[in-house]
Amino acid sequence: MWIPTEHEKYGVVIASFRGTVPYGLSLEIGDTVQILEKCDGWYRGFALKNPNIKGIFPSSYVHLKNACVKNKGQFEMVIPTEDSVITEMTSTLRDWGTMWKQLYVRNEGDLFHRLWHIMNEILDLRRQVLVGHLTHDRMKDVKRHITARLDWGNEQLGLDLVPRKEYAMVDPEDISITELYRLMEHRHRKKDTPVQASSHHLFVQMKSLMCSNLGEELEVIFSLFDSKENRPISERFFLRLNRNGLPKAPDKPERQCSLFVDLGSSELRKDIYITVHIIRIGRMGAGEKKNACNVQYRRPFGCAVLSIADLLTGETKDDLILKVYMCNTESEWYQIHENIIKKLNARYNLTGSNAGLAVSLQLLHGDIEQIRREYSSVFSHGVSITRKLGFSNIIMPGEMRNDLYITIERGEFEKGGKNVARNVDVTMFIVDSSGQTLKDFISFGSGEPPASEYHSFVLYHNNSPRWSELLKLPIPVDKFRGAHIRFEFRHCSTKEKGEKKLFGFSFVPLMQEDGRTLPDGTHELIVHKCEESTNLRDITRYLKLPFSKGIFLGNNNQTMKATKESFWITSFLCSTKLTQNGDMLDLLKWRTHPDKITGCLSKLKEIDGSEIVKFLQDTLDTLFGILDENSQKYGSKVFDSLVHIINLLQDSKFHHFKPVMDTYIESHFAGALAYRDLIKVLKWYVDRITEAERQEHIQEVLKAQEYIFKYIVQSRRLFSLATGGQNEDEFRCCIQELLMSVRFFLSQESKGSGALSQSQAVFLSSFPAVYSELLKLFDVREVANLVQDTLGSLPTIMHVDDSLQAVKLQCIGKTVESQLYTNPDSRYILLPVVLHHLHIHLQEQKDLIMCARILSNVFCLIKKNSSEKSVLEEIDVIVTSLLDILLRTILEITSRPQPSGSTMRLQFQDVTGEFVACLLSLLRQMTDRHYQQLLDSFNTKEELRDFLLQIFTVFRILIRPEMFPRDWTVMRLVANNVIITTVLYLSDALRKNFLNENFDYKIWDSYFYLAVIFINQLCLQLEMFTPSKKKKVLEKYGDMRVTMGCEIFSMWQNLGEHKLHFIPALIGPFLEVTLIPQPDLRNVMIPIFHDMMDWEQRRSGNFKQVEAKLIDKLDSLMSEGKGDETYRELFNSILLKKIERETWRESGVSLIATVTRLMERLLDYRDCMKMGEVDGKKIGCTVSLLNFYKTELNKEEMYIRYIHKLYDLHLKAQNFTEAAYTLLLYDELLEWSDRPLREFLTYPMQTEWQRKEHLHLTIIQNFDRGKCWENGIILCRKIAEQYESYYDYRNLSKMRMMEASLYDKIMDQQRLEPEFFRVGFYGKKFPFFLRNKEFVCRGHDYERLEAFQQRMLNEFPHAIAMQHANQPDETIFQAEAQYLQIYAVTPIPESQEVLQREGVPDNIKSFYKVNHIWKFRYDRPFHKGTKDKENEFKSLWVERTSLYLVQSLPGISRWFEVEKREVVEMSPLENAIEVLENKNQQLKTLISQCQTRQMQNINPLTMCLNGVIDAAVNGGVSRYQEAFFVKEYILNHPEDGEKIARLRELMLEQAQILEFGLAVHEKFVPQDMRPLHKKLVDQFFVMKSSLGIQEFSACIQASPVHFPNGSPRVCRNSAPASMSPDGTRVIPRRSPLSYPAVNRYSSSSLSSQASAEVSNITGQSESSDEVFNMQPSPSTSSLSSTHSASPNVTSSAPSSARASPLLSDKHKHSRENSCLSPRERPCSAIYPTPVEPSQRMLFNHIGDGALPRSDPNLSAPEKAVNPTPSSWSLDSGKEAKNMSDSGKLISPPVPPRPTQTASPARHTTSVSPSPAGRSPLKGSVQSFTPSPVEYHSPGLTSNSPVLSGSYSSGISSLSRCSTSETSGFENQVNEQSAPVPVPVPVPAPSLGGPEEPVRKESKTPPPYSVYERTLRRPVPLPHSLSIPVTSEPPALPPKPLAARSGLENGTRRTEPGPRPRPLPRKVSQL
Repeated sequence: MWIPTEHEKYGVVIASFRGTVPYGLSLEIGDTVQILEKCDGWYRGFALKNPNIKGIFPSSYVHLKNACVKNKGQFEMVIPTEDSVITEMTSTLRDWGTMWKQLYVRNEGDLFHRLWHIMNEILDLRRQVLVGHLTHDRMKDVKRHITARLDWGNEQLGLDLVPRKEYAMVDPEDISITELYRLMEHRHRKKDTPVQASSHHLFVQMKSLMCSNLGEELEVIFSLFDSKENRPISERFFLRLNRNGLPKAPDKPERQCSLFVDLGSSELRKDIYITVHIIRIGRMGAGEKKNACNVQYRRPFGCAVLSIADLLTGETKDDLILKVYMCNTESEWYQIHENIIKKLNARYNLTGSNAGLAVSLQLLHGDIEQIRREYSSVFSHGVSITRKLGFSNIIMPGEMRNDLYITIERGEFEKGGKNVARNVDVTMFIVDSSGQTLKDFISFGSGEPPASEYHSFVLYHNNSPRWSELLKLPIPVDKFRGAHIRFEFRHCSTKEKGEKKLFGFSFVPLMQEDGRTLPDGTHELIVHKCEESTNLRDITRYLKLPFSKGIFLGNNNQTMKATKESFWITSFLCSTKLTQNGDMLDLLKWRTHPDKITGCLSKLKEIDGSEIVKFLQDTLDTLFGILDENSQKYGSKVFDSLVHIINLLQDSKFHHFKPVMDTYIESHFAGALAYRDLIKVLKWYVDRITEAERQEHIQEVLKAQEYIFKYIVQSRRLFSLATGGQNEDEFRCCIQELLMSVRFFLSQESKGSGALSQSQAVFLSSFPAVYSELLKLFDVREVANLVQDTLGSLPTIMHVDDSLQAVKLQCIGKTVESQLYTNPDSRYILLPVVLHHLHIHLQEQKDLIMCARILSNVFCLIKKNSSEKSVLEEIDVIVTSLLDILLRTILEITSRPQPSGSTMRLQFQDVTGEFVACLLSLLRQMTDRHYQQLLDSFNTKEELRDFLLQIFTVFRILIRPEMFPRDWTVMRLVANNVIITTVLYLSDALRKNFLNENFDYKIWDSYFYLAVIFINQLCLQLEMFTPSKKKKVLEKYGDMRVTMGCEIFSMWQNLGEHKLHFIPALIGPFLEVTLIPQPDLRNVMIPIFHDMMDWEQRRSGNFKQVEAKLIDKLDSLMSEGKGDETYRELFNSILLKKIERETWRESGVSLIATVTRLMERLLDYRDCMKMGEVDGKKIGCTVSLLNFYKTELNKEEMYIRYIHKLYDLHLKAQNFTEAAYTLLLYDELLEWSDRPLREFLTYPMQTEWQRKEHLHLTIIQNFDRGKCWENGIILCRKIAEQYESYYDYRNLSKMRMMEASLYDKIMDQQRLEPEFFRVGFYGKKFPFFLRNKEFVCRGHDYERLEAFQQRMLNEFPHAIAMQHANQPDETIFQAEAQYLQIYAVTPIPESQEVLQREGVPDNIKSFYKVNHIWKFRYDRPFHKGTKDKENEFKSLWVERTSLYLVQSLPGISRWFEVEKREVVEMSPLENAIEVLENKNQQLKTLISQCQTRQMQNINPLTMCLNGVIDAAVNGGVSRYQEAFFVKEYILNHPEDGEKIARLRELMLEQAQILEFGLAVHEKFVPQDMRPLHKKLVDQFFVMKSSLGIQEFSACIQASPVHFPNGSPRVCRNSAPASMSPDGTRVIPRRSPLSYPAVNRYSSSSLSSQASAEVSNITGQSESSDEVFNMQPSPSTSSLSSTHSASPNVTSSAPSSARASPLLSDKHKHSRENSCLSPRERPCSAIYPTPVEPSQRMLFNHIGDGALPRSDPNLSAPEKAVNPTPSSWSLDSGKEAKNMSDSGKLISPPVPPRPTQTASPARHTTSVSPSPAGRSPLKGSVQSFTPSPVEYHSPGLTSNSPVLSGSYSSGISSLSRCSTSETSGFENQVNEQSAPVPVPVPVPAPSLGGPEEPVRKESKTPPPYSVYERTLRRPVPLPHSLSIPVTSEPPALPPKPLAARSGLENGTRRTEPGPRPRPLPRKVSQL
């Protein structure tokens, strides 16, 4: 049975539980759980990370922890009772854990590792806290470390700043908001601005002296030197080095390193230097021999200097090498460091040994205790401490020092009877009064223990030596009296003995007889002659002698005779016990000299402060002793002295002695009667303030009033204790009188001089310190009343003195901070005075920082939940007095421009934040009653309106992101909670007072605006928070957005008809609110749009405004990342449901649908833009959105914006052609006008003409980069026309040159033809603009199907590639997945004219093959019916699909949607015909390429020939014979007769091509492949015999083939020519057959020899220029075309045909061959026998096989049976005319196409020559349908080797389908049935009739133009690129702006005439 738990409420999971049992709760180790019930070893509860899921888990998996329960029952809350720091650590580490892993994912390695270390540290510290064995101090220290690390981690991870109090997190509900603000600010400042340390320390470590020839021991002396004051500022650090330059005591680290302590910030400047003096210990001369002298002397060696400024740049300077210098003359040694600093190079140079001193230096910051903690290793190893000279900046009480510093300065000595100067050595001893030398009291410096004697260094031969060596004598106080210092002077001989001979001495006593010590300063000592040291043993003998030249004892004037020699020292005493001041001693011994008391008290002010504080207690005892002795006589003097001492302690140097005085007052002060005299004198001074002219002394008295009152109070307490409280009333009366004098003095206004106001300011600044003293004697209320009266007496005039006003405010501030104000009773008394002064200052906007601080303190004392009556009354007073002025102040300071200085800006921010915190505190404290009283207090509606507008404005300011730092989320949430509470109170007032007739738009607008920005705040978007943070916020505050949303809805409903005022203004703000992903908020707010539509419909009959505003805002908001798919669905469903019953339902549904579709596209666009690289998805999405704005919304500005976004995407992806097309869309919106345009996007203000010109130039540049030069040319012409019209010939010239350069590029540069791919996007997971749609995409250069498919799969990584080309079914469409169907398609050019025209270079044609393509095609093979296993071709059908796009490619995108698809099935016979045509075409192309030497090697031709001849795989063409030529098929398919004939013809044609191909192959085949060639020839004869061709080889021996351009061409739809069974008898055995073919390329034909041969045969003598005005040009093989991946069924043709060549074919071939130029005719070596004239006549008589003609040699049945001419003729590109005569087979219908004029030589009735017909131009090739890989006619297939599998077989595998299109033109010609006259040998081009032949105009279609097509919308291509055909070439510009003739678009010329030369094209006007 499950029992609710009582104590087991909270636990931590210690082992993971999978929850596999029924109702089991899955738990992970470390989860915290709340337990609800228990049963037999199981608990039921939930994990705190997911409280919605409850379940059971074993109790053994959980470790229970103590917790307290709030709200017991269903909604109970469990709070662990552990230390709050532990709780915070646990939750923080959990949050960090997740983010830490993300750091790894984002590759932020540095932070990842640092955070890992910090987390480990925190875990380690957490263990220490949990163990609970730490001392209180250690626990505090650990918590400090923990919080520091938590704060660091939170800052690094961008988490919130945590407010803490004593290391524990603070609940914002438990403290006032002002206090919370201060805590946050304190932590923020601590984080941002580290406190500058006031104390600094220099760590010095000596490493070594690097020198080449040392050999002697050294002394190294470090000290700090102030070059500005020219004096040392520190003691010395002294260490000894051995002969190798290393420290002499390596085992003692304290001898090698030192810490120079207590450097103030003022000492960290560039003129402070570290000086290093080096003394060697050895012989007198550095180079002396060892045996010269054994005595060791201290001799100068070198000096090094380093500025401390070099250390300020970085903390550590490891192993610095300091250069060591030596002075040029030893007499300069004392100032060598100064010379080096001053860079007096003439006085020093580098030491001879070039020595370098290796030291390590480091500057440390902080007090010495902090340094000890942070650098414990330094102190644990040992370090000597080097002090500053004298006392530090701050003298601490209790500091014990008694150091005498002696500097050995210089001496003046006589020669002593010698020729040279002496080598003087000075020895110093300290001798006590008994004559004993004091041991170990001479310190050379830190790092070296004190010694008993000192020896100076010796300067060679110098009678005026200067040493300047500083020594410290730490002599104890008790040994000081009677001791003296003795200096002995010796001459050091350099002779062998090296003796030191005494020649004199000096001495100086340390203390004078009156008790004063040796005064500081320089002393000139007398050098007494003495040659025996024994004379010095008795000190009494010389102590009677004078020691200084300034002091002589007794009548010893005789000693002056021997005073030529002098010795100078400087002394400086640093002692806390001894004094050198006689006045101080006199004062302390006042009882011995009572008559000197007045003088001593007067001189006290002259005594140095350090002397007074040293004897502070003794001095105070002296003063109060004198006061007790005679208060009448000395009262005033003692008072003044006391004031002097008190004020002395205000100095920062002695500030730390205040506690000493406090201790003295509490414990040692005994003046029980002193209070009377003190009050009396103080009152006397106060009373005279207003009269006194000089106020300085009075101000000193007022400044000391705190301690004066302390003495008064303590004296009174002592008196009361002694007397039992006598004279209490008298004392109170005295105090009252004193304060009355004060009030009078304060109430006076300063007239003229400011001395009085200065005195008032001094009093006020120190008065608050008196409160606590008065409280010791008086009741709280009494003191409060006294203070109130005193402060109330202040004059309130503001303009008197600004400085006084500031001091008044500071006094108020100190009052609020005082102990007196904390008491509620006294606070209620003082509050009115405080508020009064605050109000005055806030009104004047003065001293705002101080005002803010006072207000903060006021609110800090009022706890949030205090419901005490006193607190409520205080709030009443504050609201009445300050709320209004507080609002105005915040408005004022936030509207000011922020100061520029960082410090000022910081203060500005602080004061704003503090005022805001005060306002929030006040509003949070206000109850219903307060709000009601506030609203009732307004007398008029205008006042209420102003107040509401003011507070709403302030709230908007508070919501600003910059109001608080980014990580102050806690503060923001508190502020928002207060705001929403206040708004709920005030909205009621809004409803009551400002609706109906009192409606006020401004205030309602302000309200709604506030509500909207409140909801949109970043800090309230809970979806962005971590789960734990979100949970905390919801528990504490709930979702404040929903609350405010409900309030908006409620207020909106109250508006009624006034809603119209806010339509459409509020649509945008409300839309922004609804886009927030909070379901409840959306459900509340979306219905408002229905209401708006309804009211707008009522007002204007439509809601166009609502729609326009919705659309405008949606784009900007969604591009910012707002909104989602859920919102789109919710918006749609809610509004559709709302408008169901509305009369305007239909238009409403339309609006909702439009907005929803826009959302779809915007969401897709946003999702696509999140990706890094530019891909098709981004571009496609942008195109979709751009089109939507134009077509459906007609939003021109948005349309233009997205044009430029698309343009940028294309540029980034280097799609330059698409970029140009995109920019053209904007260009088309502009006209060539001077209309001014505003600045827009990146365009400046300019005229429309200028912008259009700029666009044109940019587009031309992009077309150039995209190699789309033809389009660039059109735009060049267009802009040139404009330049011409404005006579801007300079730019016109440039434009023409640019146009010319584009023509050059067309001819000179290579262009790749891209592949095209069809892509289907199926499934619901695709974006809307792709979903269940198919597109055709233009591939990149060199991109094949596999690469493209991989690219698409990379763009859509979750997509599944479909492996078939079938249309998917509905299940795929509706699947929740992504399916991609990709295959290659073939482009079908719309215009064939350029491609069919002879002589057009391939470079030009290549453009038209792949540009302006609307239609694409792909084939899919399949078997219909039963598949014949032996011959699959019987049932092999092809499904041909044609795709029509919405726009042509290329365009503004690389892909466009398929608008329409057409599917046609091709029968097996049609398929066979197409396969053979393709194979024949392929063979012709390869043969032509081989002939024109376009092939590098012959292998492709070899493989192709081999594949066709040796058709072993699929049985060759014999399979077609078996399938279609059998009787059964012919009988079953009578309608296919014509097609069967066509197939037979193709077979025969293939045999002819193969024979000619073998001839060409034989000519070019290399020697090693001859056997293969022989094999091919043998197999070819076998193949012919299998086809039934016996006499063929004799009849046609390798006839020449005319391949004009290297790619033969066959027209499948040519009408059949007659076929004669006896055709073989007509032509002699060796007559040559020509194989003419029209090709889409413009290369030359076979060879000149072959052409000459044909010329001989046909009797033609025209030159090639007469026949064809054609230049050979390289031809691109279709084998290497980029269309090789086209998915077509490409089966090789069967090897041969069954029938023999037709007679008509032979005639026709001969006639066509006669058209060849000499260069293009077959080689005479192959055809040696010329054709006989009769045969020539016959050939010419036959005419063009494309038109059926009557042949007298053929019977009618033969004509009927064989209507198929050879399709491989010069005229094969012409369409056949349908035969309408009965008995003739009608050719199969072809799709309708545009009508075209007939070609020349078609309406012929006679074969007689015509003069006009002799023009060679009439023989030009008629337009035709090109190869399928470019522009195809139906029935022609690609000859790509890739698609056909290989060259190895006649019929390849049926992998992919070829493409072709019926896109040629029908020739509408009347059949000519008249009999033909006797033929004469005449060239075919000259065939003509009596009437003038109608010629087709040689027109070149534009690169892209607008063509109307059946069942298709007009091509939406840019206007500016369509070109009309001009009839005449334009002359030079006749006149600007002249109309140009012949510009009608699409005109055709039908009149006869010479072939026109290409004319420049002109661009039509927009």
